[in-house]
Amino acid sequence: MGLDFDVAIVGAGIAGGALAHALAPQARVLLLEREPQPGVHSTGRSAAMFMESYGPPQARALTRASRAFYTAPPEGFADAPILSPRGALYVAWTAHAAALDSTEAGLRATGTVIERLGPAEALARMPLLREHTADHGALLGALWEPDAMDVDVHALHQGYLRGARRQGAALWCDAELQQATRTPEGWTLTLADGRTLRAERLVNAAGAWADVVAERCGSTPQGLQPKRRSAFTFDAPADHDCRGWPVTAAIDERWYVKPDAGQLLGSPANADPVAPHDVVAEELDIATAIHHIGEDTALQIRHPRRTWAGLRTFSRSGELVIGSDANGLFWLAGQGGYGIQSAQGAAMLAAALLRGVAPNDALRAQGVQAAAMAPLG
Repeated sequence: MGLDFDVAIVGAGIAGGALAHALAPQARVLLLEREPQPGVHSTGRSAAMFMESYGPPQARALTRASRAFYTAPPEGFADAPILSPRGALYVAWTAHAAALDSTEAGLRATGTVIERLGPAEALARMPLLREHTADHGALLGALWEPDAMDVDVHALHQGYLRGARRQGAALWCDAELQQATRTPEGWTLTLADGRTLRAERLVNAAGAWADVVAERCGSTPQGLQPKRRSAFTFDAPADHDCRGWPVTAAIDERWYVKPDAGQLLGSPANADPVAPHDVVAEELDIATAIHHIGEDTALQIRHPRRTWAGLRTFSRSGELVIGSDANGLFWLAGQGGYGIQSAQGAAMLAAALLRGVAPNDALRAQGVQAAAMAPLG
């Protein structure tokens, strides 16, 4: 009796959706999503930026490999552009001189297009920066990344899911994996509602719950750590048109601000270790961000319009985890805060590994190295 599916993917967020889209033309693919709809936790709570400067080396390489698809997706993939111009400004005061220099050197070494700006040039791009602060001294300047873009996360995620289904993939929601057992023919999966199915390959794309899923599959957890990041929106200043402002971040990552649908989005850029759960913003996180933004800019945040938090899950190395473990479970996890911007590159790599073929020229040209992201043990 034949297997039900060639590939079952646990998790229908951006990682699982992108992989399903890549595999569906050549395989019978099933996406299993434990929530009523995909993208509830991390995917739907992203700050929605594409920044080749952001992340460890392999995350950046996968991000660079994703740009071509995001810039020119297949016909009918989305009704609106996936990427739109934004730019990113990393700002430093005199206390941050060393961080500014080291960040610039690191970005230039990876080929990221950046420009060093003086104080006047930084103010021209973000006019509400403070020229002098009590704690950090005078405004020193900034790094300008012109190629940083906004990402329409909803359009990207839905494009992947819609395209995968058009090519024959199945999506089951309210379908939590309870247990999976490896057999000579593949995997036997049991869902929480009692349903069973079989698949030749099993992919763990469960985000913050990836280590939990691994244990249910008889595999060794990778030591993934979910971390909370909080964010909020607030009113833009009435006397400034902020729509064209770049995403602006302190060089020491204490805060960032970006335009968001007529308002501004702020964050303390926190990364607080937590257990996997339906995370919410902590009042202290929001208060900390408001304080730091007020120290370094003239933005007046009287009260947030909306607050939320998302989970960013990190491996021990900080890189994504992509590949098969000793038990035959295939991992596509540990995206950290880079999962949206790197999703296409990660799916291309994962699909190649699952098919047993070499990564394509687009991945190799960007320096993608599968061995650097292989599961431990």
